[in-house]
Amino acid sequence: MPALALLSAVFVVGAEQIVSWKYGATGIIGLLLLTIGIKAKNPTVSSMGAVVLALLVAGPAL
Repeated sequence: MPALALLSAVFVVGAEQIVSWKYGATGIIGLLLLTIGIKAKNPTVSSMGAVVLALLVAGPAL
């Protein structure tokens, strides 16, 4: 079980670093909102985070 928790933590930190490197502070805010919304089981906050991340990803195409 500790190996699974360690692997999960490494994945989360890695994903956070990739978002930070590619999308900057706005990406971190979107990821933070998404994470907080999921953990708090609040669909409004998680939806706001998902929309921020989607706009960042689709921004060049718009």
